[in-house]
This record gives sequence, C-alpha cells and structure tokens, in this order.
Amino acid sequence: MYRFFVFVLFWTACLLHADRPNVLILSVDDLRPELGCYGAEHMVTPHIDALAGAAMQFNQAYVQQAVCLPSRVSLFTGMRPNSTGVHDLQTKFRDTIPDAVLMPQHFAAQGYRTFGLGKVLHMEDAREWTDWIDIRNGGGVRNYHDPKNLALIKRLQSEARAKGLKGRALRRYTAGPAYEAADVADNAYHDGAMTERAIEVLERIGDTPFFMVVGFKLPHLPFNAPQKYWDRYPLKSIKRAENDYAPKGAPPIALMTWGELRAYQGMPAKGPVDRQTALNLRRGYYASVSYVDAQVGKIMSALKREGLADNTIVVLLSDHGWKLGEHAMWCKHTNYEIDARVPFLIKAPGKAMVAGQTGALVELLDLYPTLCDLTGTSTPEQCEGTSLLPLMQNPHAQWTELAYSQYPRWGGVMGYSVKSQKGRYTEWIKQASGEVVAREYYDHQKDPEENKNVVYERAYKLEVEQLSAMMRAERNP
Repeated sequence: MYRFFVFVLFWTACLLHADRPNVLILSVDDLRPELGCYGAEHMVTPHIDALAGAAMQFNQAYVQQAVCLPSRVSLFTGMRPNSTGVHDLQTKFRDTIPDAVLMPQHFAAQGYRTFGLGKVLHMEDAREWTDWIDIRNGGGVRNYHDPKNLALIKRLQSEARAKGLKGRALRRYTAGPAYEAADVADNAYHDGAMTERAIEVLERIGDTPFFMVVGFKLPHLPFNAPQKYWDRYPLKSIKRAENDYAPKGAPPIALMTWGELRAYQGMPAKGPVDRQTALNLRRGYYASVSYVDAQVGKIMSALKREGLADNTIVVLLSDHGWKLGEHAMWCKHTNYEIDARVPFLIKAPGKAMVAGQTGALVELLDLYPTLCDLTGTSTPEQCEGTSLLPLMQNPHAQWTELAYSQYPRWGGVMGYSVKSQKGRYTEWIKQASGEVVAREYYDHQKDPEENKNVVYERAYKLEVEQLSAMMRAERNP
C-alpha cells in the first residue's frame, strides 16, 4: 500500500517541483552537543564546525524521548511519543499509527526521490523510501577488525552454540568489547562505507530533487573507530566526569543502571567501571565523534563538487544525548538534560535563513514542519511541532519558552519533563491512576549540570507549580 502510494505520487509530481531545494539529513546516533561549535575546545570536529558556521545552530534543542526508536519515530512523523504510541524498541509504529506519513513518504509525494542509508529509524523498513540502500553485506564491513577481538567473538559464538542460546541471550553472550581502535581505513567500518555509498548517490543524482537521510551509527556503542581518530585524543588528555555521582535528592526512579553498556565484554555486571575503563570509554567516544565528523566533511565536499551545495538544505542532528559517567551513569535512557539535549543545525540555501545561533528552546519534532516550509510544501495535519523558519530568519524572534520530553519506567510509570529557560521540572506519574510518585526540579541558572534536586525548596514553589500546570496542559490539550 505504502509503496504504491509513493510510486504514483512520485511520478505525477516530479516534473512540477524540480526547482525545489534538496534535503539532506545527517543523523548521528548518541551524539551529545560536545562539539567544537558548541564550545568544546577539546573536540576535533572541524567539518561539523564548518557546517555550523553556515547554518542556524540551535543551542537548546531537545528530543522527545532519549532512546533510539521512540525519538526517531517522533522526529520522522512530527508527533510526540504519546501520539505515536512508541516508547520502546519493540513496538512497530505501523501497528500504532498505520496512517501516519513519514517524512520520506511526504517528500516522495511531492516529487522527490528519497534515499535512506544507515540507521534512520531502528529496524529500517525499505517500504518507506523510493530508494533504500543497504550496506550490511558490503565486503569487509564489520563491527570488529582487531584479530584479538575477532578471536574472542568466534570463541563466544562457539560457546553460545554449545549452550543452545538464541535471540537476545545469544546476542548478549556474543557481544564484543565496548571499544576498538584498529589500524584500518575509514570504509572498513559501517559509517565510512556508508559515506562512500551516499557520495555515489550524489555523484549520479543529476537534476532529480532528492530527500536523503544518512544515518551514522557512531558514536553509539561499541566505540569502534580507526586508530588515527583515537590518536587525536591522547589518553593523558582524557578526564573523567567531574559530577560522577547521582544528583543529590534525585528519586531512584529517575536513575538507571546502564545495562546497555554492561552487555559488552569487559564491563562489570554491577557497580561502577574502574578508572582506566572510564577513561578508555570517553576516549573511544571522542574518537568516534571525530570519525563521524570526517565522514560529514566528505559528504559536504561531494555536495559542493557536484554543484548541489547551493540548492540543498542540510540538517545535522542526533536522536538523543549520552552520559559518559556523569551522574554515575552511562548511556541515555533518562529525562536529564545531558540525555535530552542534542546538537541541531539547519543550513538552508538562498535567503531562507541567516547563519547564526539561537538560544530559543526547540524540539526535534519541529523539523518536519520546518522542512515543509523551506521546500514550499504543505505540512501534514499530524505534525505537532512548530516550523522554525521564523527563528532561522531572526534568531532573536519571540519564541516558546518550553520544551517537553518523557521517559517510561517500571511499574507503568511515565516521567514527563519540561525544560524552561530557568530549569528542568519532571513528574513521575503512574499511568493507570495519575498519581505523582516523584518530582524533580533543577535550577539551570545555578546548577546547569543538574547535581541537586531542589523541587521541595520553598524558593522554587511558584516555578514548580507553573511548570507543572503547563506540562499537564500539554499532555491534555
């Protein structure tokens, strides 16, 4: 049904809209805004920084749920997680919102040829695209290249077969190390090989208007990147997180045990990682970011070389942030600022925008209506975000002062979080009864790292009441 819909509308519209700008989305997994353009001087990210210099940089951009699939479904439908019904990695969005029009479907209907590469949703579905490019069977492309790691994984696979393990148990038992630095070319790992495929598409695209999403897997675990990117971050320069402790007064339900990292070889089943491992993990994360940065540079160079740069909207974003030991945790899966806030850049051609930065609070679900405005297409009624075009034309324009995120926990509890310019307020609510089981408020003017929950301090009573009311209004419009 979906493929027929895309096929018919693509060919009927393609001749009508050839002058519309192309769209290229660079989606980077687990990327927190620790980049040169965001003030992180220790990061080597020259290509993303260059893109930021020609784009509108959103300094306070937030995801709607800090885990891969719910965030990506929200992004590509323009709908909040409560509207999509997707809060985990197992729910199929076509079961919960069968009639929703994803971005690639919308642009195909407007005459665009749509290309998907890499990690776009979570378990990609080729039906959503006019061209889905799968590189999983590419020669030499694999997760690990170090001979020691390959031998380890081979042994674990043999043991798993002897034990009769299947499914998730098999995957967990045979997981490799959490990081690797192999002396290989960029295209030996997924993101480098995918970049080459994306460039091949750009080289042969011609005058066909395109909508392309390039989904980088890194810096998602495992932090496997060529050795030359590790060399940019000498071990002696790596420091552990300063706030490597749980926020004072934080309710237990707000915290997590970072099982995603513990699934890798060499990670403790319980308790903290040791100091050396923590440093290696941080170094591996930074190396992975620089590896992705280099791939971004290659794609941007190809756009220019093929004469496409002046008529292509370029977006760079992440599906959520990531903890590197902050709050005594790793990975994502919380409502904290470090997981909900992401880098977000939009470069539009012509006079559609000015290059600069804005501190306005924006959400990733705002991208869908923004791209519709930038390409002169109608915005689907399902979209719950707001076009960012006014901010792109004037970064100081009046704007909403709130951004919303959420995260589920055990026992049918949902944590609803609202970010204001002053701080972040979260309520943990039993879905069945509406009972509030825990609250948090962090004063970002005094405590930007969210190290102390001050929700019960008298000085914040009015702010907490106002944010609670606004959040409930958003949940029950």
